[in-house]
Order: sequence, then structure tokens, then C-alpha cells
Amino acid sequence: MDTENRRPIRWHIAVFLAPAVLIYTAIMIIPLFGTLQLSLFGTADNQQVFVGLDNFRTLLGDPRWSASFWNALWNNTWFFIIHMLVQNPVGILLAALLSHPRLRFAAFYRSAIFIPTILSFVIVGFTWKLILSPLWGVAPDLLGYVGLKHLFTPWLGKEEYALTTLGLISVWQFVGIPMMLIYAALLSIPEEILEAAECDGITGMAQFWKIQLPLILPAIGIISVLTFVGNFNAFDLIYSAQGALAGPNYATDILGTFLYRTFFGFQLQSGDPNMGATIASIMFFIILAGVCTYLFAVQTRLRRYQF
Repeated sequence: MDTENRRPIRWHIAVFLAPAVLIYTAIMIIPLFGTLQLSLFGTADNQQVFVGLDNFRTLLGDPRWSASFWNALWNNTWFFIIHMLVQNPVGILLAALLSHPRLRFAAFYRSAIFIPTILSFVIVGFTWKLILSPLWGVAPDLLGYVGLKHLFTPWLGKEEYALTTLGLISVWQFVGIPMMLIYAALLSIPEEILEAAECDGITGMAQFWKIQLPLILPAIGIISVLTFVGNFNAFDLIYSAQGALAGPNYATDILGTFLYRTFFGFQLQSGDPNMGATIASIMFFIILAGVCTYLFAVQTRLRRYQF
């Protein structure tokens, strides 16, 4: 194709992408740079004064701030680990089962598992808080029906269980997303490859482990990085179930709730937009580092499995 024919194509592509680029720039890029700029300023005599990296030093070094920050960062990391160890493996297992050609009512099962992902965080958080309530919840009675009532404890009210419980609730809500992505990846595998494997005597679970799993590794990698980004942006479920204080005793406090209290203030705590922007900036750098690690260290190795 000569240069004269390429110019109209490039022009049409530019015109087609321009609205999306403008909207994305207006609602994402400009606020991002505004947040980064705000983190470099402080308030003195009711005026914004440039302080450089002092806000970051305060957040990471001042005992009044660092204890809350490192607690929120660790909780956020554990929240992410729960999703990686539970949600994604369960999603892969469900996708493998639902992709079996002999499974009946597969469409119904897919819909039932995916429905929680479209529910509001407020509905999910409040509903599970009611279910797990030791006073009026149904969880003690349900466990009593199977003889396990002695295992019940107010999981959302104990520091050692609250965050893990909320992580599992989030897994219940969003396991449908990795399930559907993996399901689509399994369906995209050419039938010729599976037929060749059957001719070699590779069937059942052996076929999944030796043939299908290596071929869907790129999809698993994408799901992993999406899980990382989503969990380090989490806020809604914790806020709707435990409030802005992320109780009990900040045991469920993550970076999102810590940012909310710092930026807007809560109860007797006054808001500090500059420190809030500093926390948001660190969240951005953490997510950026994770995505770059995936793109440059993991994705390049997974390309060998693409067909």
C-alpha cells in the first residue's frame, strides 16, 4: 500500500479515536497529574506552598502517619493475596468444568455464577453483614443445620478474621469475571489441537494440565494483573461493610479507606487534601510498578505459549 493510500486510513483512525482520547484525558490523565501536583504542596497560612517530597517523607517516616500507612498497605497486600490464591484458581476450575461439552445446564451455571458481579457493592456489603451477624444473621442457623454451629464466630467483628472474611466475600462476588475470561480462552483453543491430543491418548484432566493450561497462560496473566489493579484500588466493599474507620480497630483498613479518611476527613479527623493526594500518588506508583513488572517481566515470557 503506497503512502497516498495510507494517509486517509490514518486520518480515519485518528478521527475515530479522538473522542475516546479526549474523554480519557479529561477524566483520567488531567486529574492524575493534578493529584501528583497536589501531593507536592502543603498548606501554610491558608495558602498552598510547594514542599517537594516532604509529604512523602512525612507519610513514610512520621510515626503518626507511617503506622497507619504500613497497616493499610499490608492489609491491601493480604486482600490481593486472597484473590490470587482463591478467586483466580476457583475461576479457572469453574471455567474448565463449564467448558466440558457434556455438562448440562452450563449456560445456567455461568449466569448464576456471574450475576453477583453486577450487584452493587453496597448491596453485597450490607447483605453479608446481615448474614454474618451473630444477633439476627442466618449464618448460625445454616451452620446448625449441618452440625457445625460451634464453628460460628462473629467473623466481621474480630480483628484476626475480619479482613479475610471480606476478602472471601469479594471473591464470591467477582469470581465470575476470571471464570468468563478463562472460559473464553478455553473456547478459543483450536479443535485440531485437542483432537491431536486425544489421538495421542491425552484426555480428561491430563489434557487440561498438559495442553489447555499452557495455552491459556497469557489469559491467566492478564487476569492476574487486572486482579492486582482492582484490589489496590479497592474501597467500596470495605466502606459499605465496615465503614470509613475500617473496623474493628482498623483491622480491615486498606489504602482506599485510608485515603478517604485522610483526604475528606471523618468524624473528629479533619481532611488534608495534600496528604490524601500523597497517599493516592503512592497507590498510583504501586499499581504502575506492578503493571510494568507484568508487561516487561511476565508478558514477554508468556508469548511463547500463544498459538
